[in-house]
Amino acid sequence: MNKVDYLRISLIDRCNFRCQYCMPEGAEINYVLQQNLLTHNELLTLLKEVFIPVGFTQFRLTGGEPLLRPGVIDLVEAIASFPETQDLSMTTNGFLLAGMAKDLYKAGLRRVNISLDSLDSDTFNIIIGNRGRSRWQLVWNGIQAAYDVGFDPLKINVVVIPGVNDHEVLDLAALTIDRNWHVRFIEFMPIGNDKLFDDRGWISSEELRQKIRKRWGLTESSVKGNGPADVFQIPGAKGTLGFISQMSECFCDRCNRMRLSADGWLRPCLLNEMGQIDLKSALRSGVSVEELRQQVEYLLGIKPEINFKQRESGTTGSYGRTMSQIGG
Repeated sequence: MNKVDYLRISLIDRCNFRCQYCMPEGAEINYVLQQNLLTHNELLTLLKEVFIPVGFTQFRLTGGEPLLRPGVIDLVEAIASFPETQDLSMTTNGFLLAGMAKDLYKAGLRRVNISLDSLDSDTFNIIIGNRGRSRWQLVWNGIQAAYDVGFDPLKINVVVIPGVNDHEVLDLAALTIDRNWHVRFIEFMPIGNDKLFDDRGWISSEELRQKIRKRWGLTESSVKGNGPADVFQIPGAKGTLGFISQMSECFCDRCNRMRLSADGWLRPCLLNEMGQIDLKSALRSGVSVEELRQQVEYLLGIKPEINFKQRESGTTGSYGRTMSQIGG
């Protein structure tokens, strides 16, 4: 059984973008009311008294957009201060990052993943569901600010959508040649976006690799991440290329993570809705941290049976939550 020590923590389910693959147009999003979000104290209690004692040492802060969470700098500092925290990172859309990168770094954040699905402002606007002034430059400024502050590695996340941004794969891959950036290509998944997925489908990582290999060549990299990406490198490049292939190359056997939603639901598998635990309600109703710890330990034990390969025994049809509500 693979060691599960990585917890993705959604701080908020709201976002200032509405990306097609995450919050599809027309989807009914019932945002969590403020009073139903895990408070800072509740989250820190769960980390200190439940998750760390059962072996979690790596934490990633997600959303929605985590930088919209009030007090996020203080929360980063608190989690970074736990002696058991071996790795603390964040996934963000980068829109607010330019003004917060320095404070986040001072607070103890050292790794950041920034979503950048296009280098073209018009395509970018289409993907994020923005009909007003382009936000691309502000995101690019956030990436530059994070790089200048010292975040290393700095990762760029790209969800590849056929007919939308797949023609930019080579341009996005080229970002790694002269910069120590790590671009991660992510296969498009059918979570809360059935209509778009049925219309567009997805492109396999191997097809993307073949395209890059034909242009520059491609070798396996000695750099390995904390997640499921298969990592490669353009010969002579400063950065790397990662491929997250949850559709074409199921990596359940090496999954090392669980997900905690903004309203306190612990989810053992992204693509299967079985086995979730409502930790927030239990905590607020007076259930002891010892009992919660036992529940999480039990879920860790049965996690191999609640994975994408076993999805037929769990969710059927559409997923109950969009990607933004799950935390990615």
